[in-house]
Amino acid sequence: MNERYPWLKPVLDFGPLLIFFVVYLLYRNETVTLWGQDYSGFIFATLVFIPALVVSTLGLWALTGKVSAMQIATLVLVLVFGGLSIWLNDPRFFKMKPTLIYLLFAGILGFALIADRNWLQLVLGEALPMRAEGWRILTIRMTLLFLAMAVLNEIVWRTMSESTWVYFKTFGLTLILFVFLLANAKLYRDYAIEEER
Repeated sequence: MNERYPWLKPVLDFGPLLIFFVVYLLYRNETVTLWGQDYSGFIFATLVFIPALVVSTLGLWALTGKVSAMQIATLVLVLVFGGLSIWLNDPRFFKMKPTLIYLLFAGILGFALIADRNWLQLVLGEALPMRAEGWRILTIRMTLLFLAMAVLNEIVWRTMSESTWVYFKTFGLTLILFVFLLANAKLYRDYAIEEER
């Protein structure tokens, strides 16, 4: 199925975030009444995002036969903090969610470094064959990246407008991660494991 529909995995990966963004743009200046309760456009977009992420995660599992620990952790935090934002009608919980996700990832990778485990290789090793030293360097860099992204998310949601945070969450954090992965291209080459011919 994946080979016949190569576009499906990226749609499942990024679809929920784009749905959140579009719903927010459509309703950001509106009040949506559901079940006798008034919600802001942001809370309504969160309400739409949660089931979209659940369906997307189940779709990825059906498509690939597996779901990574990071995807499961993200889903759980979205359910908890998105659910709190809806239940308490308070957007702050959902805005804190990326901070907690990035701190969790940094903590896991930091613990892996201390315990001398190569967990990043377990997750990405098949797609990116590298020697152990390369994985250690990448793990250090990713740990620092996740810490920086957690701090940056806190700064943006606490000091800037809601719309700015939505743009930052949808495009800024994704772009930072993309640039980071590209910036490490030399590391991938220097520590690549040559395939036997």
